Amino acid sequence: MRASIPVLYRLGRWLLRAALGFYFARIERFHRERVPPTGPVLFVSNHPNSITDAFIIAVSVPQKVNFVATVQLFRLAPIRWLLTRCGVIPVNRVRDDPRAMRTVRDTFDACFGALEKGEAVGLFPEGITHDDPQLKTVKSGAARMALELEHRHTGKLGLRIAPAGLTFSAKERFRSEVLVHFGEPILAADFLADYPEKKHACIHALSQAIQHRIEELMLHLPTLERARIVDAVRRLYLDRLLVGNRVIHEPVPPRAGELMLTQAIARAVEFTCEQHPERAARFAQRLDRYEGWLKRLNLSDAELARLPAAAWRVWHGLGWTLLGVALFPVALFGWLHRLLPLLVVRRAIRRFAQPSANKTRISTIAILAGLISFGVIYGAFVILFHAFFGLPASFWYALSLPAASLLTHYYLRSLVRIALGARSLWVIFHAPIAARRLRAMREALIAEIEAARWQVPADALTRQPKGE
Repeated sequence: MRASIPVLYRLGRWLLRAALGFYFARIERFHRERVPPTGPVLFVSNHPNSITDAFIIAVSVPQKVNFVATVQLFRLAPIRWLLTRCGVIPVNRVRDDPRAMRTVRDTFDACFGALEKGEAVGLFPEGITHDDPQLKTVKSGAARMALELEHRHTGKLGLRIAPAGLTFSAKERFRSEVLVHFGEPILAADFLADYPEKKHACIHALSQAIQHRIEELMLHLPTLERARIVDAVRRLYLDRLLVGNRVIHEPVPPRAGELMLTQAIARAVEFTCEQHPERAARFAQRLDRYEGWLKRLNLSDAELARLPAAAWRVWHGLGWTLLGVALFPVALFGWLHRLLPLLVVRRAIRRFAQPSANKTRISTIAILAGLISFGVIYGAFVILFHAFFGLPASFWYALSLPAASLLTHYYLRSLVRIALGARSLWVIFHAPIAARRLRAMREALIAEIEAARWQVPADALTRQPKGE
């Protein structure tokens, strides 16, 4: 059953795809062949990045996806009209307005209607968006919805639950990367046995299955106190694992391969902490000393790793000086044009995203504010340019604006890298003993990881870490 997709939804998805493509350097979709091509489909995913999560899933699948969203988004009439036409289904939670609760049954009925038409519905079963590296407890709403609808159709509707895992390299940073990892669909009818008599047991079983599938598709760290060790091992050792590993046995795209290896690191850390706690404690103590010295010298691990080649990198950067001079007028052109809309975006982030307390809304606010500010201000520039120079000059001018803006971003980032290389040289010449000591500490940590690596059995690298 393939549902038709309204023109307005197609247009909105095209605009979102363009906006996401501008904000993110890469959106990697892994195992997209697992996505059911036709409905009814219930998409379930982790929720690390607010409304951006819905945007990314919407542009990554062929179906029209009707997402459930808080009724707070429907307060303004124009936005309510647009969201309704795009299939967004409102739900009124207690914290939204306890005096005007929209019942769960109303929301369920709206979702049932979309699924029965062969469309897709998107849910984030954690119920909240958050910065934590672990999946929160999956609530029962998705399982209840799937089983109730399938029961109404005596198990013959064919509803499939499609899990997805979202992983962001740095969700608050412009031109970062995203991985959308799709899992094998779950057939809701498989959990219908004795549903009327054992409803709670069936809902619990399906909720557990959904949670387990999502955990397999993301970096799930149930024990937060070990998250720092996992991150340290990843920074210190991931490049060596990429060369030779015991986990990946098929060609995979870069971001997916990095996720799979990081998952294996998390499982290996879990195994070592359980089976060899003294080794884990010793590694944590060495890591504390190492990170303390990094902080004293105001260096990052990545900068320390590049210290031996710092001089070469600075001279290499200077070798690009002529190219930098040649590109400077273009970079200045892009900087002058992007300055005003960029100030608007940054003000919107400070006003609405509260970046110091929560990173989950930064990309959402940046994308939405960027669509409006860049669209309006660049449009005004083009109109003004057209008034003076007419066609076709204004056409080429309009095309040059986004390209020049991106070039300016990478131009400035390259200048920052050259500055970091110069700072690394300063460390080498002004604190050579400290730099050598830090490199020795880093090599000792890597050697500890290498020794522990081969004591972890292969089956421990493929099972999920246990929660507390």
